[in-house]
Order: sequence, then C-alpha cells, then structure tokens
Amino acid sequence: MTSRVNRRALLRAAPAAAVPVALAAPAVAQTSPEVRWRLTSSFPRSTDILFSTAEHVARRVGELTEGRFRIQPFPGGEIAPPLAALDAVQTGSIECAHTASYYYVGKDPALAFFTAVPFGLNARQNTAWLRYGGGQALMDEMMREYSAVAFPCGDTGAQMGGWFRREIRTVDDVKGLKFRITGLAGQVFQRLGATPSVTPASDIYSSLERGTIDAAEFVGPHDDEKLGFARVAPNYYAPGFWEPGARLHFLANQRAYDALPAPYKAAIQVACAEADAEMVARYDVANPLALRRLVAAGAQLRFWSRPILEAAWRANNEVMDELAGRNERFKRILESHRKFRDDVYTWHRVSENSFDNFAFTASQTVR
Repeated sequence: MTSRVNRRALLRAAPAAAVPVALAAPAVAQTSPEVRWRLTSSFPRSTDILFSTAEHVARRVGELTEGRFRIQPFPGGEIAPPLAALDAVQTGSIECAHTASYYYVGKDPALAFFTAVPFGLNARQNTAWLRYGGGQALMDEMMREYSAVAFPCGDTGAQMGGWFRREIRTVDDVKGLKFRITGLAGQVFQRLGATPSVTPASDIYSSLERGTIDAAEFVGPHDDEKLGFARVAPNYYAPGFWEPGARLHFLANQRAYDALPAPYKAAIQVACAEADAEMVARYDVANPLALRRLVAAGAQLRFWSRPILEAAWRANNEVMDELAGRNERFKRILESHRKFRDDVYTWHRVSENSFDNFAFTASQTVR
C-alpha cells in the first residue's frame, strides 16, 4: 500500500518537476552566447608549427564551448601586418592575435623579456619565471597599457644563430653586417658593428636573395628549411644566444575578453596552456630531422667562437644596463629577471648542464 501511494505521488509530481527544467533552458542559452572572433598571427602559414599553434587554440576553444565560441585564425598579412598584431588587438579592430612580444620593443624595450632576451632563460626556465617567479604579473601590468590580456602560447626552445652569406670568424667580421634580427638582440649586434633590421618571415628569403640583408635568423632547422634560407646563405650558426627560448603569446583585446562568459575565458586559458606545452615538444621532434637534411643538402653548420660570444655577453650587459638607466619599468623587470636567472642557472649548472655535458658526448663516443 505504501509503495502504491509513493508511486502515485511521484507520478503526480513529475509534470510539476518538469516545469523548472523547461524554464531553465533559456537561462542556460543566455549564458552561452554565440561568439565569433578573428585572430591575426604574426606568422605565415608555411611555418606550420608556429601558425598551427593558433589553429590549435581556435580548435580547442570551439571544442570546449561546444562550438558556441569560434575563433578564426588568419596568417600574418591577411587581416593585419605580421608585426602589427599588438596594434590591431589594442585598437579592437581584431579581437585576438598570436605573436611575440619582442616584436614591439619599439613601443617599450621591456616587452622583450616576455619572449626572449640575449643570454636569458631557456623554455623551461622561462615557464618557471612566468608562472612562479613573478614574470606573468609583470607582463599583465604592461599589457593593460595596450588594452590587452596575454597568455603564454608556445615556445620554440633554443633557436639557431642564423644564416650568413659568409663565415663569421671574428668580431671584426660582424662589422657592417646587415642582419635580420629581432628584439633587443638587434641592439647587441648594433653595438658589435652590425646593422640590424626587422623583416617579416615572409620577406626574409627575398631580402637575402636580393642582398638587401647579408644574414638572417628566424627560428630553427624545421622552419628555416621550409623557408629555404640555405640556398642563398649557406653558413648556419649556433647557438642563437639571444633566444635560448622564445615564448609566444595569445593576446586578446581587454574589452572583448572581459565581455566573455567565465567558461569561455577558461576555454582560452586551457587551450593556450595546451598549446604552450605542445609547441616545444613538436620542435624537439622536428628540428633534429630537419638539421640532418639541411647538412646533407650542403648547409655548413658552424658555431660562434668564444671571443664572439664573450663580446656579445659584454655588449648585452651594456645594452641592458643603459636601458635600465633610462626606463624605470625596464629596470624593475631586469632585476626580477636577472635574480631568477642567476638562481636557476646555478641549479641547472649542477643538475641539467652536468648531465648534458656528459650524456650528449657519451652517446656518440662511449660504447
């Protein structure tokens, strides 16, 4: 008898219980609007790992929001100049971008720290500084001035030192060199006597071919092979001491980002975090294979001499200290960066470097 009463009570209650569910559906829809953003990349489609990082973010944001928040990525130059992505985001003409902050050192040299500075942090060290060493808070502070919010979104790992028409044996060989190079490294090479220039990736090959520039650095073997630099400048130098790791960022217009529902903001953060780890892993797979092919095809792999590295180290310290003397914010970030670098270098010298020095050689010599 009790069982029958309970069943009748449940049946009577069922229609009433269904009413709140029906009313709740529009409320849920209101919190999940259809949002469409455009993303401008600073990189051409041919640099597949770089450009596909933006595509990864766009795809994952769509998946995490059940297709209600869609981002359409465009290669550099299609909807904004490759080196003007920050400007497009700042004005709000484009909602977001995938770029490198050191492209904009003309606005403020302190922006270089969040991508790479000469003799700075490698990819792993930079991640630690950004997440737990105060680096991201310093970048957030800067980005507010450009009406933008930034999320780490990929790292190339240590880069190569570039392609040169002729050998660079001594510091004197650097003098008069027209060198495509980005960030504060341009000022370091200028101090050594070179003439730096910033050239978009899509224009580097033609500039080398025409002799507009004598040398160019971009990323590493995988991208450099695709862009064909070895055909016009066969001397390939290592390491890219000005980019021991190069962190890229997803930038969003602050007003557009603030208008997003919380789950959409979380989707961006998750997608960028995934892409941040994904990029360096992809390069670590692709670069060794590409380097072998380049050398087999005739590229001349060379290494900077110690005197050149030491001259560059001294020049870099001079550049950094002079900029700190003129720019209080640069000074504050430099102090944070140097302290973290000195501490982490000490630890990695004991752990990572001592292992690397033996194992990398032993793998080729010890049987």
